[in-house]
Amino acid sequence: MIVQGQEAIDKAVETITGDMSALWITIAAILVFFMQAGFTLVEIGFTRSKNSGNIIMKNFMDLSVGSIMFWAVGYAIMYGSDLVGGGFFRSSPSDQGYFFFSATDWHNLFFQTVFCATAATIVSGAIAGRTKFSTYLIFSALLTTLIYPISGSWYWPFDDDAWLNTAGFIDFAGSSVVHAVGGAAALVAAILVGPRIGKYVDGKAKVIAGHNMAFGALGVFILWLGWFGFNGGSQLAWGGNNTVSAVNVIINTNLAAAIGAIGALFFTWSRYGKADISMTLNGALAGLVGITAGCGAVNPFGALAIGLVCGIVVVCSIEFIDKKLKIDDPVGAISVHGVCGFLGTVLVGLFALDGGLFYGGNGKLLWVQTYGSLSYILWSALASFVILFILKKTMGLRVSEKEEIEGLDIHEHGMEAYPEHISSQNN
Repeated sequence: MIVQGQEAIDKAVETITGDMSALWITIAAILVFFMQAGFTLVEIGFTRSKNSGNIIMKNFMDLSVGSIMFWAVGYAIMYGSDLVGGGFFRSSPSDQGYFFFSATDWHNLFFQTVFCATAATIVSGAIAGRTKFSTYLIFSALLTTLIYPISGSWYWPFDDDAWLNTAGFIDFAGSSVVHAVGGAAALVAAILVGPRIGKYVDGKAKVIAGHNMAFGALGVFILWLGWFGFNGGSQLAWGGNNTVSAVNVIINTNLAAAIGAIGALFFTWSRYGKADISMTLNGALAGLVGITAGCGAVNPFGALAIGLVCGIVVVCSIEFIDKKLKIDDPVGAISVHGVCGFLGTVLVGLFALDGGLFYGGNGKLLWVQTYGSLSYILWSALASFVILFILKKTMGLRVSEKEEIEGLDIHEHGMEAYPEHISSQNN
């Protein structure tokens, strides 16, 4: 009787723990969902007012299109049980089709859907102000259907078929799986679309200032908040030791963002003689992206180190990409998500408590982190190039010169975001 009673208690505890975990993942997913608002505000604030409505539509459709395509196809490719193409990607069991998930998996479907939408929306900022809306929609749909799910299946199912998982790769919440993938796609898109009119004059980069730093700052605050769900929810469980681990992840996330902002602030202050607002905001985002891979593998001191490095590097990267490579990225998406996504993943090989080079590791983890992140970057860049090159030769990527000068809001959507204040002729 005692044994049976204990079994009943254990079963009840297991049920409650499972329900709490599902609830935590759902709440975390809602926080990540709200990050779309943050991305929208950052992109609007860092660019010209005449394209604000277009930016709203792109970010809105990233989530809308991504929700449908990832539900219909992408999730099966990422989490299906049948390997296809020699293990390159997955598929769902043949008797259930692509819509293979059950009610017990719905919370994970929602969580992964908003992650997928995040990867897609990273591209939007890098090509703001000059890209055809129709072409962007097609690329966003293909990224959420194929590019992101295929590479995501290499690690996150956490089984013996996920080759990066079996190699010992660590990317807790997606510095590479989400951010570097989005950043690499953004880089290719920005190169193929080309710079905004007037961005480079006589070989020199010209500043095209964003129209609303208040929007940009509010967007970063929203993203910072949402990141607690992004990283904390990736614990994928709640209760007992999992609760402690999830809260530790949140602490590491907050510390990295804070020191990233401080690092960018003082670096730009010493470099320019002024405390730069946009770079400080991007420093916080760089710290968040950087710690996303190792937030569950490092201690708070490691989180501070990673955040600080990323906060400083993002400033140098934005300058290098803009002034040396002459790639026009209005919001710094390539640097924040691509460069710092790669850097944050690699730094796990130094600061991880288990296997990190600074904690007694032999360098194996550092090597795995490096080639693992590069695999994501190369895959995303290659797949994005093929898709975007085809779109460029068929539909075209870029709006006309007249449309770009007068603003995408009027020409793509038939209205202005600020009709009572801003003339459509204002550049």
